[in-house]
Formats: sequence, structure tokens, C-alpha cells
Amino acid sequence: MDIKDRQILNILQADASLSMAELAERVALSKSAVWRRVRDLEAAGVIRERVALLDARALGYGLTVFALVRTSQLSDAWFSRFERAVNSIPEILDFYRMSGDVDYLLRVVARDISHYDEIYRRLIREVDFADLNSTFVMETLKSGVALPLDPA
Repeated sequence: MDIKDRQILNILQADASLSMAELAERVALSKSAVWRRVRDLEAAGVIRERVALLDARALGYGLTVFALVRTSQLSDAWFSRFERAVNSIPEILDFYRMSGDVDYLLRVVARDISHYDEIYRRLIREVDFADLNSTFVMETLKSGVALPLDPA
């Protein structure tokens, strides 16, 4: 990747709705050159997808929860059940396998505590855990999706 690719990526991270013509103007390249670069970045997996970021609170999801999962089961069958359960619950936005004391971390959005309790009960009905500890976000101080890119 060169500096032009990085410029394109920085601009797209801020506004993926720009047309190729607008993007080309901002990076001082032709529209066809920018189109080829974007296509190549997509093919290389650098650009995974282009999406609209929605405001969770505006859509009624006023609660963000981090669920810390510990398990005593390490079998493929257990993990497959867990993965299916997580993927079947749209309110679970992020799913990580961790090192240290916690085995998995989930980021969950819910309308309120009662809604989270429904999600929690659904999850524990489908999968056995050694421990599932929920931590509720009081205030979001920083949240981002743009990755830092060096200019060169």
C-alpha cells in the first residue's frame, strides 16, 4: 500500500458513501485509478465491507453490556453450540475469544435491563457456562471504528 491507498482508506473510513468521482477529487487521482485501487483493496481484504453506522440510542438500544464468559468445557461440540447461539442473537454485536481469566467477551446492546435479561436467559438456556458475568456501560467516553493509518 502506498500513500494514495492510505489516503483513500482514511477518507472511506470517515465517509464510505462518497462517489468515486468525489473520492478521486480528494486524493488527486483519476476516477478510474481510484476505482481500481478500491477494487484491489477490497480483493485483498483490506476493505471488508462498506456500511452505514447507526446510533443505537436513537433506535432504542439504550444499554450496552459486556458479558464475560468463562467455561470449563473446551470441546468443539460445546463451542459450536455457543457460536450458533451467539450468531442467532442479533443484539450480540461482538464476540471475542480471550486470553487470561475470561474465555470469551461479548458486546451486547439491549433496550433496557429487562431486555438484556431476556437475551441472557436465552443464552444460558442454549449453552452451559462455568460463569457469565455482565458489566453494564454507564457512559461511552470514546467509541470508534476508524483504524489508524500511517501516512506512508
